[in-house]
Order: sequence, then structure tokens, then C-alpha cells
Amino acid sequence: MMRKPFALAIVLGALGVTGLMSVMAQQPAPPPSAPPNAAPAPYTPTMGDMMNTLVQPRHAKLWLAAHAENWPLAAYALVEIRQAFAAIVKAQPKFRGLPVAELVDAAMSQPIAAVDAAIKQKDAAKFAAAYDQLTQGCNACHATVDHPFVVIKAPDASAFANQDFSPRR
Repeated sequence: MMRKPFALAIVLGALGVTGLMSVMAQQPAPPPSAPPNAAPAPYTPTMGDMMNTLVQPRHAKLWLAAHAENWPLAAYALVEIRQAFAAIVKAQPKFRGLPVAELVDAAMSQPIAAVDAAIKQKDAAKFAAAYDQLTQGCNACHATVDHPFVVIKAPDASAFANQDFSPRR
């Protein structure tokens, strides 16, 4: 009587091993590993990576700072946006065969100058209009590079719960 459960366990175990081996045989072989002391492959960020990490957060922070009338922080955010675009132009001079420097210049130069002037004047109404131009420039550039589905807008709320945007007096 003890042999039947034991035999059943052996058959089920064999089927399980066979099934596992079958599944493993269908999996592609892992890529060969690099030699232990090989330098890691350099990471090259994509245009999307750079826009999402360098530009988009600064675009939002610019709005939030100006909305709070924290003009020094808004000025700083604008400098950060300029620097981000300069880094992107350097890192990826062409995107989809188009010159990134020319795209950035065409879409951003005039709106950034208008945002800068509004910040210097501490004029919330002029800032809102200039920021709208800046945002439209972003979306026009996205359309130019066949990404019209990437639509940027002024933030509804802060995604930066760990930053106080109110001005320091």
C-alpha cells in the first residue's frame, strides 16, 4: 500500500521535471556575459530620457515658482531649462535627421526671452502669456519630430511635494 503514493509522487515529479525542462528549452539562451573586468557599456540617454529628466521637471518648476511669485526661483528654473537644452544639443546634435540646435532655437529662443523678461519685471500676467508661448514651442517641436502625441501643459498641481515654492521674505 505504501508503494502507490510513492509511485505517484515519482511520476508527478518526473512530469514536473519534464515540464520544467520543456519550458526551459523554449527560453532563449542568456546573452554571453562580459569578461569580469570589462568596463560597463556606456549609457546613452535617448531624446525622451533627456526631455523627461532634464526639461519637463524644470518646465513644471518654472510654472510653480512663478505661480507662487517666487521670482528668484523662477529665474533659477529658467537658467536650468537653458542649461538642459544646451546639454541636450551637445549630447544629441541630430534627432530623426534634424539638427537639434536649430529645433531648439526655433521653438525656444523667443519664448524663453519673453519668460525671462516677465520674470525680471515680476509680472505674473506677462509670465503666464510667455509661459504659454514656451509650452506651445515645446508642442510645436514635438509635432515637427513626429511626436504630436507628446503634449506639454502647465501643471495642475505640484509633482514636487518635497519642495516649497513659496517665496522667502
